[in-house]
Amino acid sequence: MNRLGRKLRVAFIGTGGIAHSHMKAYRIFDDVEVAGGADLIPGRARAFFDEFELADAAGYTDYREMLRDLRPDCVSICTYNRQHAGPAIYCLDHGYNVLLEKPFTVTLDEAVEVRRAEKKSGRILSIGFQPRFDPNMQMIKKIFESGELGKIYYIQTGGGRRHGIPTGGGKKDSFIRNDTAGVGALGDIGCYSLDMVLNALGYPKPLTVTGYKSDFFGKDPKYHGDHPELAEKFGVDDFAAAFIRLEGGVILDFRISWAMHMDTSGDTIVLGTKGGLRIPSTECWNGSVGGPMKIYHEVAGAQVETELPVLPLTGLSRVERKVRSFLDASAACLAGDSSAKAPVPTSQIIINQVIIDGIARSADLGREVEINIPEI
Repeated sequence: MNRLGRKLRVAFIGTGGIAHSHMKAYRIFDDVEVAGGADLIPGRARAFFDEFELADAAGYTDYREMLRDLRPDCVSICTYNRQHAGPAIYCLDHGYNVLLEKPFTVTLDEAVEVRRAEKKSGRILSIGFQPRFDPNMQMIKKIFESGELGKIYYIQTGGGRRHGIPTGGGKKDSFIRNDTAGVGALGDIGCYSLDMVLNALGYPKPLTVTGYKSDFFGKDPKYHGDHPELAEKFGVDDFAAAFIRLEGGVILDFRISWAMHMDTSGDTIVLGTKGGLRIPSTECWNGSVGGPMKIYHEVAGAQVETELPVLPLTGLSRVERKVRSFLDASAACLAGDSSAKAPVPTSQIIINQVIIDGIARSADLGREVEINIPEI
């Protein structure tokens, strides 16, 4: 039981694909009651709750009406990307703790407005970056902070898929339309890849970005097989790359893909003055590492390699840990604990967002752009 000594009442805004992982996590905890949820598509919220045999959970199409009626403690926002900012601001303005799925927002301006609402509200807003809770990701941060690599000056990172534009076998298009998603691979899985190294670095501020993005696969009807019509709807990126200068003299060489003629865009390579770190890539970003990591360094003048075995994930899954950490922080906040903090804070993720925004702007302008984060 959480520190409130009662069940936390949870509601959903958006009951599509990602909401299912949230629901499965909430359902394993005894101190949670799912009160209801809202979805723009009539009947979808009700069908969602029926799928999980939650007859008492109420379904709505208007999240404002839902919140007025149910008055939950916490809200999971699982809408498509362009509907992240509005509901998040509304929830914070009305005193609700929020677990907001990634990416944070589509634009930097939206992220700034959400941050302002959060600071004014005094409530918890955590971003859904479940890879943070993988022990191997946590080990990467420990390696960076240990000083074993010395001063880190260059990082090559990214990843992605050879053939993996998320259309659910042609059954959904919200991930690929500009009016719903707003950003493609760059925001969908690129935000995770950026967080892996930026979190380990302590989230230094970006200074400049030179970005590139393309949509060659998404716009090709042949790629979509039995659903060539999806090519006409495709309005986001399926590949992006960037060269990012960070405070402290760190260069970040980044690339991310939903589709490419390659099985990987390369391992993550970290270069420091005392050692280097190789983090094996995965075929499809899964929130962990693709194999044992290696540290390249010198011992008594000899060049050696130290292999770090992959750490197993035991107990709760990454998503379950993400949700549990949010519930614990929410309970502390509701109990009046002024020290309660979001597990994945927007003070960090807004830097992730400003880089994504910078890559998109640079790609559209065809030149390097400076990065500025407004005062909040």
